[in-house]
Order: sequence, then C-alpha cells, then structure tokens
Amino acid sequence: MATGTSSPASWWRRPLAYLVAGIVVLGFTGGIAYVLLSSTGYVPFVSIKQVWETPVDRKAAKHGNGAWLVGDTVVRSRYDAVTGFDAGSGKKRWEYLPPRRTEICAASTVADDSVALIAYSQKGKGCDTVAALDLTEGRELWRTAVVPVKGEEAASVRDVATGGGLAVVQQGAVAVRVFDLRTGTPRWQAALPKGCTPYTTAAATKQVLAVLTCGDELKLAAFDPADGKERWTVPLDDRRGVSAETEVTFESVEPIVLGVSDGTSVFSPTTLTALAFGPDGRPQAHIEGSGEYGRISDMAIANGRLFAVATYKGSRSELEQIVAFDLASGDELWREGGGGGGSDPGALRAEGDRVLFLVDSHRYGDRMLVYDAATGEEEEDRKFREEPVASQDLLTYKDLLIVVRWGEGVRPFTAYERW
Repeated sequence: MATGTSSPASWWRRPLAYLVAGIVVLGFTGGIAYVLLSSTGYVPFVSIKQVWETPVDRKAAKHGNGAWLVGDTVVRSRYDAVTGFDAGSGKKRWEYLPPRRTEICAASTVADDSVALIAYSQKGKGCDTVAALDLTEGRELWRTAVVPVKGEEAASVRDVATGGGLAVVQQGAVAVRVFDLRTGTPRWQAALPKGCTPYTTAAATKQVLAVLTCGDELKLAAFDPADGKERWTVPLDDRRGVSAETEVTFESVEPIVLGVSDGTSVFSPTTLTALAFGPDGRPQAHIEGSGEYGRISDMAIANGRLFAVATYKGSRSELEQIVAFDLASGDELWREGGGGGGSDPGALRAEGDRVLFLVDSHRYGDRMLVYDAATGEEEEDRKFREEPVASQDLLTYKDLLIVVRWGEGVRPFTAYERW
C-alpha cells in the first residue's frame, strides 16, 4: 500500500539537478565574464600591466634619438640630453647634457662594452664634435672635434657606430675615421675604393663595415679593424644593382643584414627588403619586401634567422603575420598570424628561443604575442591593461618588457610585467 512518501533516490535527484544547473549557469556566466575581461587586461595569466613609466617629453626633435639597455640601466638620448633610468623602478639615475647651445645630432645604435657615441653641434652649424659616454654612470670618457678633411669646406659628422672596441665616425660623404672606443685615440682612416664615398657605417668584432656610394649604385665594403685596409667590396645586388638614391640601414652586423627601403613598392615607400651577406661579402639570403610576403615593415635577427612583420591586403582589412626566414638560403621556415584586422604593425624583438611582437590594434586592443623562434608556435597572447602601447622599439630586463618611444608628447619608456 502506498504511503505517499518519496523514495530515498528522489531525495538527492532534485538537489543534484539544482547543482548541475547552477554549475552550467556559473560556467556560462564565467565564460562571458572571461571573454569581456580578457579584452581589458584584467584576467590573470593572459594579461600584462604597467609597472613604471618616465615623464612625458614636452619638446622633441627628429635627430639625436637612441635607446640602450646596459646592465640594470635603461638609457635614452634625444636632441638635448642623454638620460639613464633604473630599469627596475624607472627612477632617474643620471643625466648628461652636451655643452650649452649645442644639440645632439647623431647617436650610435649600439652601446659596445657599455659605451655609446654621440655627436653634437652648435645650433645652426655642422655636426662637428664626437663624444663617448659610459652609460653605466653617464660619464663622458672623451670628446674630439672633427676637423675638415680634403674635399670638405666644413667638418660634418653624418653617422657614428661602435663595435669591437672601436668608435667609427663617418665624416660627411668624404671619410670613415676610427678611434679607440675607451680612450679616443685615433686609429686609422679607411682606405675607400676609388670613386666611392661613405653612405653609412657599422662596426663588428672582426671588421668595420660601410655601405658606399660608388657612382650611381650602392656597394658594401669591409675594412681590417687593425689598419683600415680594404678587405672586400661587393654590390648590394650583383644582378640588378641598388640605386644610390635608395635608403639602406644596417639591421645586423654579425651576421651582416641590410634593410633596403623599396621606394618603388606599390604598397609603401617604407617597405623593406633584407639582404644578407657572409663574413667574406658573399651574398646569401635576398628576401623581397613586397609581393609574396606582403609588405615587410620591421625585422629582427637572431640565431641565423630573420623574423619579419609582413602585412597583407585582406578582403576587408590588412592582416599581419610573423614570418621566419633562414638567413643562409632565404627559405621561409614558418609563418604565423600576428595582429589580425584593424591592427598596426608594432615593435618586434627576437631573443634566445622566442620572438616578441607588440600589436597596436584599434579594434581588439593592444597585445603582446610571443612565438617559439624555432617552430613559430604561439606561446603567449596577452592583453595590455593600459593603452596605448604604440612603440618604436622594445627592450627586455629580467621579467619586464620595456617599450621605447620618441617624439613630442610621449613617454620615452614604459615598463610592463605579466599578470
């Protein structure tokens, strides 16, 4: 006979149903919250937050800009000063001011043995004085006034470089002069090939390099670091040549990689083509900056590979990818999606076994992507909490990511950490 009481099994079915429903609701709500919060930089393990930043530059100029990381000091130069900051806290450590009424007109891209070169000039006059700075403490090691040489009416420094314990000074389109980096003792003046003048210079451990203007085309030359004798000179492109009007920069000196601006590109005059050479000047990889790989706008070199930011024209917007190439052959090794639609190419850095890429996205927010340098596998995709992150360069110190900027109304350095 029925008693009207529930069986024992029914006692736990209803609470279990409520529990399952609650879990589903919480999971659904949590999923929505995760999606919404992940785009704000407030989700642990997939976000990155600001740690410190330097004051805004109220005034700026296009000349004299440089940035270096030396030990635990991050340093920037601009037209009126060179300033060192603690890389861990952002506190100012020192400031070097050139003599009154002078402006810094050039700075080396590399600080060799913690020493960088700057050149400065009297306002409105030629860039005629070179100084070496120890960036660990902002101390001037030496300075020298550059005097006119044969073929010059007035001395003018166009470019400065450091490497292999040498200070390399390009004096106008006339001479390449080399000094001891620590003492400023004159070493030699390069014996340039007949009919050639210097375009830009760089220094490596075993040789000094220079891109030369020879007639109507550009060539690459190497000089003995001991006495400046010419070792070899080769065309930048032995098949088609590279016009003397083309913009060329040293992307790397060991290995030797040049970035050639393609002014005839249908995409943009800032498209870059990479030209790699062996230590004997023999041509290696030739990676076109347009066409199959889209528009290459930035490069980074590490461990015999070149990593490039390539921008493609998609059906609705431009798409960015990171492409890895072998520098010996120019063969593509891997490519992975970068910023996606609505993005501007950001700073790129290759170090050790990883590639870091900052994406300045108007649609999805600023992000940091990290790839395995060997395989291209995406290891991190982190959203910046504070925006904008727009940068010209990227440095890393311990676990900090330091964004570098220059220009009026921007903060020269901002440091971030993973969160």
